[in-house]
Amino acid sequence: MKGIEDETVARARDGDLEAFRSLVEHHSRDVFRLAFRMTRNEMDAEDAVQETFLRAYKKISSFDGRSNFSTWLYRVTANTSIDIIRRRQRHDSRATSLDDETSRWAPSSSDPSQDRILFSSEVKKRLDVALNELSEMERSAFVLRHFEDYPLAEISRMLGLKTSATKQAVFRAVKKVRKTLEPVVRATS
Repeated sequence: MKGIEDETVARARDGDLEAFRSLVEHHSRDVFRLAFRMTRNEMDAEDAVQETFLRAYKKISSFDGRSNFSTWLYRVTANTSIDIIRRRQRHDSRATSLDDETSRWAPSSSDPSQDRILFSSEVKKRLDVALNELSEMERSAFVLRHFEDYPLAEISRMLGLKTSATKQAVFRAVKKVRKTLEPVVRATS
C-alpha cells in the first residue's frame, strides 16, 4: 500500500491532478477528524480541510519523502487548524460544544443508564472546556497522542518540535485536562 501511495505522491508532485485528487479522497476523513478535534467546531474543521489541501497542493513539491505523506499532511493540518483557531479567537468569541443537546438534558429518574449518560455528557463537557483552555501546541500534541494514537517521535515531526518539547507539551496538556476532569472523577468515587 505504501508503494502505491509513494507512486501517487510522486505523480502529484509532477502535476498530475488525478493523483492529487486520489490523495485528497484517501486522506480527507483523517484530515477532517484531526481538524475537528483541534478546532472543536465543524465549520472550522471543514475550512481547515479545504485550506489544508489547498496548502498541500501548493507545497507538495516541498514534500521530500523523508517521512510518510500522511505525517507531512497531518503537520499541514495541525498548522492550518492552529491558524484557524487564532483567527477565530481574534474575530469571534463564539462558544463551541460537541453536543449541546446532551449537555442540556437532565434525567427524570435515577436509572443507572441515565446516570451513565449524564456522567458521559459531563465528562464530554469538561473535556471540551479543558481542550479549549490548552494552548494550540498543547492541544495539537494532546490530540495527536491521545485521540489519534501517534507515537511521540512522529508527533514531533508533524509539529516541527524536538521530542523533548513534544513530551513537555503532552505532559502539560494531560496535567491541565486531569485538573479539569478531577471534580467529575472525584464525584463518582
